[in-house]
Amino acid sequence: MDHRNSTALPGLPGVLQITPDDAPACAPESDVSTGVGLAGLLGLAVWVLFCRTYPLTAEVLGLPGPREPLSGPHAALMAMVFTAGPMAIWSVAVDRVHLRLSTGLDWSLKRPLEDVLPISAVKIVGLWSTWGALAALFGLGRWYWEGNYLFAMHTLGYALAAMVALSVPYAIWLDRYMVEPRDAAWHFGARLLGRDGWEAEPIKKHWRAWLIKGFFGAFMISILPVGFAIVVEAQPAQIIANPVELGMLLVTLLFMIDVQIGTVGYLFTLRPLDAHIRSGNPFLAGWVAALLCYPPFAWGVFGAGGVLNYEVNGAKWDYWLMGSDTMLWLWAAWIVALTALYAWATFIFGIRFSNLTYRGVITNGPYRFTRHPAYLSKNLYWWCFSMPFLAIGGSPADVARNCFFLLCVNAIYYWRARTEEAHLLAEDAKYRAYHAWMEEHGLITAPLARLKRRVLGRRVSALGFTASNPHTQPAE
Repeated sequence: MDHRNSTALPGLPGVLQITPDDAPACAPESDVSTGVGLAGLLGLAVWVLFCRTYPLTAEVLGLPGPREPLSGPHAALMAMVFTAGPMAIWSVAVDRVHLRLSTGLDWSLKRPLEDVLPISAVKIVGLWSTWGALAALFGLGRWYWEGNYLFAMHTLGYALAAMVALSVPYAIWLDRYMVEPRDAAWHFGARLLGRDGWEAEPIKKHWRAWLIKGFFGAFMISILPVGFAIVVEAQPAQIIANPVELGMLLVTLLFMIDVQIGTVGYLFTLRPLDAHIRSGNPFLAGWVAALLCYPPFAWGVFGAGGVLNYEVNGAKWDYWLMGSDTMLWLWAAWIVALTALYAWATFIFGIRFSNLTYRGVITNGPYRFTRHPAYLSKNLYWWCFSMPFLAIGGSPADVARNCFFLLCVNAIYYWRARTEEAHLLAEDAKYRAYHAWMEEHGLITAPLARLKRRVLGRRVSALGFTASNPHTQPAE
């Protein structure tokens, strides 16, 4: 591509933005097929149905124990197995992802054990030391030991024992087939052991990846049980005529799908599935923008006492539309549609979803319309759900403050999008081609890009959303 007429992204020197001249004739093929997400969704549906009908199943089979739906936190964890398993099978059996060059594996190598054991031993030292450091960080964060996070800590504690045991055969097995077995974990282990050959840059990449997995993985596990329990215990027949309750149940169902598939993405970063983290976002601005959107940082920004609280003296959509069944049904349908777009933006990643990482390029599903469908839908959802432009008591000051602070929230997501796009633009020529194609052909992105060029009188990059939860195309 000829970037002579391109300019650097503001605040991110050295990262070029793409002009319409770079647009290819068609969008690049997505690195993840739609079938992966569909397989995971089907597996999740089967498990949820089993959990909901467990009382009947137990009665028919004469199983011991209470006759109640399986809605506890451990059932929510098991749902990940039913989600991840079908996605992994589809990825290997249908998409043959294990044969891709991007895995860094060559199955014809099969090095002798004596050749790989010294390398694997160093790598295992690096991995175990990393996990120990993450455990220490979890111990320092007191918020991890109360509320929903307590479940995540217990889960990760049990998982650590399994990870330590399985990491030895897994590392040895992979090292026999890796084109370059001295990966980032090896460099960190070599640094700790004082071995020659380690480099600083791979160690930085190693820590960026594991900090992302640790921080976001703990959060995702902590929120798994709540939505799962609501969906399993729900009685749709009792609320079918109530637009508010039915709408919110569907919203909860869609968020539950999003969380389940998203959690699988954070935890199953396996190289044979081509789902490994190729790089974490290297920009400090990207980390700041993303972390502001998650606990514990979000509590001081978006929470009830947060500086950007946009719901003071406000009320939700059902309060303002009360008395009009037609408007309640229409608004509920709109809220559900926005949430469906948000969940679709995660589901289409299949097994590769996570924030702040590069794990391939997604160009299908809602990413044909805008590069940031989840950002767009989530931010529109906040406007339509909270209605900050209305205030109880009609105070113009409350309306002005609430709208201003929600615009600030939108700006944070815009900032996230800029930094995350910069990460992918620097990493992958395929993403640069996709970015350019969307500027010219994206259903939502292209008109915004043309408008922005017209207003500013020059060719600049539009991000594909106006005032766009925490998922976006660059978070692969």
